[in-house]
Amino acid sequence: MRASRLVSILLLLQTRGRLTARQLADTLEVSVRTIYRDVESLSAAGIPVYGDAGPDGGYRLLGGYRTRLTGLTAGEAEALWLASLPRAAAELGLGTVLASAQLKLDAALPAELRDRAGVIRERFHLDAPGWYHDSDRAPHLAAAADAVWNRRRIQVRYRRWAAPTDVTRTLEPHGVVLKAGKWYLVARDTEAEPGIGGMRTYHVNAILALADLGEEFERLPGFELAAYWGSSVARFRAGLWQGEAVIRLSASGCRRLDELMSDTVISAVDRTASEPDQDGWITATVPIESADHAHQDFLRLGEGIEILAPQSLRERLASTARALAARYES
Repeated sequence: MRASRLVSILLLLQTRGRLTARQLADTLEVSVRTIYRDVESLSAAGIPVYGDAGPDGGYRLLGGYRTRLTGLTAGEAEALWLASLPRAAAELGLGTVLASAQLKLDAALPAELRDRAGVIRERFHLDAPGWYHDSDRAPHLAAAADAVWNRRRIQVRYRRWAAPTDVTRTLEPHGVVLKAGKWYLVARDTEAEPGIGGMRTYHVNAILALADLGEEFERLPGFELAAYWGSSVARFRAGLWQGEAVIRLSASGCRRLDELMSDTVISAVDRTASEPDQDGWITATVPIESADHAHQDFLRLGEGIEILAPQSLRERLASTARALAARYES
């Protein structure tokens, strides 16, 4: 712990220049007396730390003592900071590690590149989850990530949609993926077929219990997480749409499409829309996942949509509308 603090003091002085003992103590959450002892230790180790007395005094490094990270262009230095995901790192239990790494990178960059990287931090912020969904509350995420990193076999109790809903699986975790604010564990089910065909994707938020079995496993040769995820998403999208619906949309309904519907539905409306009628309504043909999904999605457009086909979906929305009207009339 103390060795880490000594390194932090050195990096803070490299990055920020002159700092008082109080400033260092507040940053590192220790006492001023501890900073005095640590600075003495750095000096004894040959680090050229110099202290100035007086109201404008403080500690600083002499003789240009610093480590420079060479070979980076200005654009590359800026891109490094765009790649950082502090929220995701915190959810994985790596928030402190990321902060330490960023401090070291700051200290290693030449002054000009450090200033440009600082501008990026000031002007760009990434917030991955959507407007209507918060990020996952996944209490077992850090444990799952640790099992991935250390190649540890785990046993999980998992809740799925199909019956039986709660199942127990022994898994060999190969990676974690963050998709639209949701965390997924990519792991091989030990009871499934061998090879990459036995790889499955599990929503971390649906893990009810996780136990480390104390066993190491060998990662599948040739497995690439990004390639697996890309093909998995492609298969999901290919099997997503199970039918079509013919709909009418008012002008207000068209405007709300961008906020409430998927890109696939929006593209279908753009491609198949008729000319507006005398009331400003258009007719279009759009893909639907299932009757349940379509019912929920189209209800979000309220009075701005009318279902023309299939008849079963039209009748289902009409029934819901009558039930709502009866409830509010009473």
